[in-house]
Amino acid sequence: MNFFSKLNSAIAQNQSLLVVGLDPNPEMMPPGYVLEENADSLIENLQAWLQWAIEQTSDRVCAYKPTLGFYQALGVAGLELLTQILATIPKDIPIILDAKHGDLNTSTVFARTIFQQWQVDAVTLSPYAGQDHAAPFLVYPDKAVFILSHTSNPGAVNLQEYPNPDNPFYLQVVREAKSWGTPEQLGLEVGTTNPDILAKIRTVAPERIILMRSIWAEEGNLAPILTAGLDRNGNGLLIPVPQDLLAQDNLAQQLEALNDQIQIVRDKVVEEGSSCELWTANVCFFNQHPHQDLILQLFDIGCLLFGEYVQASGKTFSYYIDLRKIISNPQVFNGVLKAYADILKNLTFDRIAGLPYGALPTATGLALNLHRPMIFPRKEVKAHGTRRVIEGNFHPGEKIVVIDDILISGKSAIEGATKLESAGLKVEDIVVFIDHEGGVKDRLTQSGYQAHSVITISEITEILYEAGRISSEEYSCLQENAES
Repeated sequence: MNFFSKLNSAIAQNQSLLVVGLDPNPEMMPPGYVLEENADSLIENLQAWLQWAIEQTSDRVCAYKPTLGFYQALGVAGLELLTQILATIPKDIPIILDAKHGDLNTSTVFARTIFQQWQVDAVTLSPYAGQDHAAPFLVYPDKAVFILSHTSNPGAVNLQEYPNPDNPFYLQVVREAKSWGTPEQLGLEVGTTNPDILAKIRTVAPERIILMRSIWAEEGNLAPILTAGLDRNGNGLLIPVPQDLLAQDNLAQQLEALNDQIQIVRDKVVEEGSSCELWTANVCFFNQHPHQDLILQLFDIGCLLFGEYVQASGKTFSYYIDLRKIISNPQVFNGVLKAYADILKNLTFDRIAGLPYGALPTATGLALNLHRPMIFPRKEVKAHGTRRVIEGNFHPGEKIVVIDDILISGKSAIEGATKLESAGLKVEDIVVFIDHEGGVKDRLTQSGYQAHSVITISEITEILYEAGRISSEEYSCLQENAES
């Protein structure tokens, strides 16, 4: 189970957005855990306290967050303590290691240690080394990272608010970090007592999980923070348990009360956001479509262009759909992969074959997500090297599902399927993202293939027009091409 699924499962099971910081800070220990003079007793007391905190909270929180620095400060004994505490945490509750790791040179070995040896589920990272720093952590598909995007300490204002409060640097960090990984793999860490700052971040990153910190400095600040940071489903925000509660004898009851407070605000946010508004626009659809959000996002990132364009089939259309842009937008790309996967899960096949060149990134993403092997037929066979028609390992007789991006005439899909069949492979199903209609699926059926599509050009047309994204003239152009 990946981090995202594990977190959502814990949230649902315990009805909680609370995260407990498991920090061996002697200054925060309850009076009942008496400190001795020798170091061994100190470690034992810290261990007993933290294990008690886990026992008291494991059915009332959605994650645990040990801060690496506190354990490192205790030396070798501290790291041994961390290992013991990690082993105590129930396996169904995710662990977020608060490391604020920022060293590019050690990122690969650090990622391997925490994810493979320590088996934590996520880690916090500093953003300033850029995507190169995050990449070694993101190669673990079942894990996640939280990018530090904003802190609450006054000394950071000169950096975070640069060049001015209207266009602050911390929002640029958010925009940049979004391109590093999918919403399931990359979240944001935000420290603030100012709901307006959190609201700005939520506007820029409506789809990201936000791990909060430093929200308890101002009394009565919980409700405004929740209102600003929760998504319209009442999720997307992880709330830290106040550290002083971990010194209370009635810790379990305190968390129960805190969960009740949070749930009241969550219910209100869900109630107020239960209209059919989309995050991309103030739009209300009379007929809901399962992919309407995805269609609007594709339009907004420039995948649909109007003008006179010659297609690969030789036809001239008054518009052009460029799906190659999705690979530069992880959020949209992830949505596209999920849409394909919903079709593939109902098909029987041994391998995935992506058609070059447009569908190769999509086929690769599907192969990784579905854990299925991939091959692809070459567009042209080179006169050097292996001169292979099909790249990748396969066995004659295997059943192949063909992945393409857009179905216009069906020519490229049939040519690709024919190349695969020439190598002794079986092709029954061809799955595309967009069907331009005009009877092309029937032509594929006549050729012996079953065509499947995520969306049609008619569906795109209706949703964009109803959302006010396209004019009446553009709507007519799309309709005419869909009917021709």
